Amino acid sequence: MKQQQLFVSDLDGTLLDGSGALSEFSRKTLTQLLGDGLNFTVASARAINEIQPVLGDLPITLPVIAVNGAYLTDYTTGRHLVINSLAPSVARSIFDVIRSQNLWPFVCTFNGQEDCLYYQTLSHPAMQWYCQALSLLGDKRLRETKHLAGVFDEQVISLAVMGDKESIGQLSTLLAEAFSGQLENFYFENPYSPGYWWLTIHDKKACKSIALRELMDMFGFTKDNLTVFGDHINDIRMFELAGRGVAVANAEPEVKAVASEVIGHHTDDSVVNYLKAHFPCR
Repeated sequence: MKQQQLFVSDLDGTLLDGSGALSEFSRKTLTQLLGDGLNFTVASARAINEIQPVLGDLPITLPVIAVNGAYLTDYTTGRHLVINSLAPSVARSIFDVIRSQNLWPFVCTFNGQEDCLYYQTLSHPAMQWYCQALSLLGDKRLRETKHLAGVFDEQVISLAVMGDKESIGQLSTLLAEAFSGQLENFYFENPYSPGYWWLTIHDKKACKSIALRELMDMFGFTKDNLTVFGDHINDIRMFELAGRGVAVANAEPEVKAVASEVIGHHTDDSVVNYLKAHFPCR
């Protein structure tokens, strides 16, 4: 019996267009393909609250991988099936290091019932931009607090620090040295706000490839029948896991180096065109 194929795509810079939206062509075609039985889901640095407004009513039945693998989440209900959080003592220590550099983070938590995204001080225009962007999306996670250190009693999923390249780069190095082998961190320039640098901080288990393995085990998929799409360094381990890794033309050189194939630019609906060619609608 032929094994079923599984297709998994990153969102920003891969499936989505230059404005961070899903084009009408991609939406219509994906809806048709999913209706015809395509096994497809996404793996993103975004939280489910940021994924759902972008993908909308796509009939995705497989769990989505969110927050770089911190969550494996049911797309329709938003219920988390797997949570890979930071140890409480480690999360508090990370916060202390961030504050020692005179920086402030956003802190993503799960309080047992819902996701929360706390902040105390919007100390950089990048933080102001992010808060405004989420507010425009109606993101219900956002919570301003006067005592950010108090939120670490909740289950801490990740921290995100934003600022100029030098200060965020220094923090990235400092945390890598202080918590060697304990964290999964990503330091990058925000593609939608050039000049704003981000550092996202997760537990080492919060990795797209680890969450993808869990998804495959749940549904009986094998890596030989797995195709993944991506553009950023946080997709590399998925590429190494998959039978086929497909990089978009705008992908970073490190991603292209481990790809089985390079397709067109993400702004040209290249992922969906690939899916259409390899799983044609009936």
